[in-house]
Amino acid sequence: MSHLAEALTLVSVALYGLAALLYALMWLGNSRPLRLGAPLALGGGLLVNLAQLVSRWLEADQPPFKTLYESLVLLAACIGIVYLVIELVYRARILGLPAMLGAAGAMLYAFSRHDKEIVNLPPALQSGWFVPHVVVYFFGYAALFVAFCAAVLYLIRPRPIRIRREDLIPGEKIDLEKLLDGSVRFGFVLLTFGLLVGAVWAKAAWGDYWVWDPKETWSLVTWLVFAAYLHLHYLGGWRGQRLAVLVVVGFAAVMFTYLGMNLLPTAEQSAHVYQ
Repeated sequence: MSHLAEALTLVSVALYGLAALLYALMWLGNSRPLRLGAPLALGGGLLVNLAQLVSRWLEADQPPFKTLYESLVLLAACIGIVYLVIELVYRARILGLPAMLGAAGAMLYAFSRHDKEIVNLPPALQSGWFVPHVVVYFFGYAALFVAFCAAVLYLIRPRPIRIRREDLIPGEKIDLEKLLDGSVRFGFVLLTFGLLVGAVWAKAAWGDYWVWDPKETWSLVTWLVFAAYLHLHYLGGWRGQRLAVLVVVGFAAVMFTYLGMNLLPTAEQSAHVYQ
């Protein structure tokens, strides 16, 4: 990894960390400098994060999504973008602290990785389907991470939280269940699109829509968990803590799909497992 990439990684960690601190301070006192500083720090971290992806792409002359290091950099950027969208849509900053800790944590983990060197894409990944498949999936992971944060906060405090100090909408109650549900629906749509794109790509590359690769199988398991969430919520009448627990279980499946494939005895047979 070049010195520029290392510097960009550390700067983005610092800015995401600063944003997390400012969002945390909003729980104590929501002054104007905090309301301006937190999204500015987040925006700065996101710009540096995206600059790192672009510089890596230009240096490698290929999409920078092959190694775990590269995927973590992408994940951090996706978390930042998804959180900003959710903050604007739901007009609340209550998830800013955990979201920024997640983005900073992904970048720190990337910085600690040994697979920072550029690895050429194998022929099967040199496809027009590669970029949309990976990017859509990681935006889905980011949305489900935000849903997970909302679920944990909901389990801690299930009642709507009233922001007594000035926020985007002063005095409004923030319904964590609503934030959780919106994030899950957004993430589920992206997972569905990612699965479909992956199936079309598999047909073009390997001659079959589904080859029961270990990561393919666990991606399907993850999709089924969140499909069950939607079914139980909208048709089964589930609400509250049961749904929050299901989201936590679903996000555990997401993380195993992303980082746990090396633990499976069939990992060496997979073209999707990070080494």
